[in-house]
Amino acid sequence: MARVLIKTAVGEPRACELNLGVNHFGRHPDCDFTIEHPTVSTAHCEMVLTAEGVLLRDCGSTNGTFINGEPVKEAMLQAGQTVRLGDVELLVETTEVIIAIPEYERPRPAPPVVLDDGSMLCPRHPEAVATHQCTFCREILCDACVRRLRRKGGRTLKLCPLCSQRCEVIGGEQPKKKTFMGMLNKTIKLPFLRRRKNDD
Repeated sequence: MARVLIKTAVGEPRACELNLGVNHFGRHPDCDFTIEHPTVSTAHCEMVLTAEGVLLRDCGSTNGTFINGEPVKEAMLQAGQTVRLGDVELLVETTEVIIAIPEYERPRPAPPVVLDDGSMLCPRHPEAVATHQCTFCREILCDACVRRLRRKGGRTLKLCPLCSQRCEVIGGEQPKKKTFMGMLNKTIKLPFLRRRKNDD
């Protein structure tokens, strides 16, 4: 993270690691980095740490804010530059910004229990038999785990509760059984359709 060294006439230089956002420098105890020196104003300046770097802004100080001896009201800082607040010098060590996004691991359920007949129990509902598997994360799911999205005029989508990808029935979709009435209906319709075409 971006860091500056505060150098005064007495004592060792003090390292200050900047926080994301606005960092206030001055003599007032409420400042993020208090500098107790008579030439430093109560609220002297601020350093704004963003993803683009460090912006130095003078806060209307009495003795001014300088970068490498040049007075500034607002300027982007570079590593190696010297910032002077009154008679106090600040060495800019680094202007690097490290924004780390913590990794989040979703707790995974225990592997499914395989029964003697080859069927599996759902890891989330031990009393239920697993009926579906996610096509993406390969998670085993029972019917209660599967999220259903009903589309108007279309098929119902079966989705995984973990990754929201498509689920499929373990062993594939079973073909619909042919009923006697269905076969009879199809058999009766065909001759009538042929006869109607011949009549035309």
